[in-house]
Amino acid sequence: MPELPAPAYPDDVRARLEADAREIIARYPDSRSALLPLLHLVQSEEGHVTRTGMQFCADMLDLTTAEVTAVATFYTMYRRGPSGDYQVGVCTNTLCAVMGGDAIFETLQEHLGVGNGETTDDGKVTLEHIECNAACDYAPVVMVNWEFFDNQTPGSAKRLVDDLRAGRPVQPTRGARLCTFKETARILAGFPDERPGAVEESGSAGPASLVGLRLARGEAAPARVVHPRAQEPQNAPSAGEAEEEGE
Repeated sequence: MPELPAPAYPDDVRARLEADAREIIARYPDSRSALLPLLHLVQSEEGHVTRTGMQFCADMLDLTTAEVTAVATFYTMYRRGPSGDYQVGVCTNTLCAVMGGDAIFETLQEHLGVGNGETTDDGKVTLEHIECNAACDYAPVVMVNWEFFDNQTPGSAKRLVDDLRAGRPVQPTRGARLCTFKETARILAGFPDERPGAVEESGSAGPASLVGLRLARGEAAPARVVHPRAQEPQNAPSAGEAEEEGE
């Protein structure tokens, strides 16, 4: 059976979102270029991209709902169903997995009692595995609402989600203190983070990420290749002896 039209936003919500949407659209020479931030905007309203939100984006940009749906379903940053205040993503790509990402993800599934993409009963945490957090130099990495928590262990990850569920303050390894997923979505829509001091807290690349840049600038000593053993075995032939044997 065909779906009924998406329900409309209440008038007051629609008016507020339209004002924000017009501000976003005015930043682009082509209005359809505003679709990504508009999807973040409607996600900040309900915590995920609903059919109502997609219809709103289509109306504001003179697009079809099919065009909006194609974009909303392509990017994993847009949620298609209700989710928690905190999106906890555990990297399970190669390096993070080898360094302990798989163990962290399995531990959190058991600890929280949820599977991949599921939300705890209190609505606080949605757990998911992520293919890459683009922070391999700090593996294994967990992200919460797109903020980094580096060099994690199963124990530290359990403490992290417990703090989130208890409402205790949580500080990312690199970046400003956490806000809710809805608040994060509004920031990603292009609106300023109005929390006092939050912008100043926002971090940049960490030391491990900057080693290559420092080497290129000559600010760090070149890397040394160290033999895995403290000294050569007693019976290892010298370079000259090896050449003679080769002859």
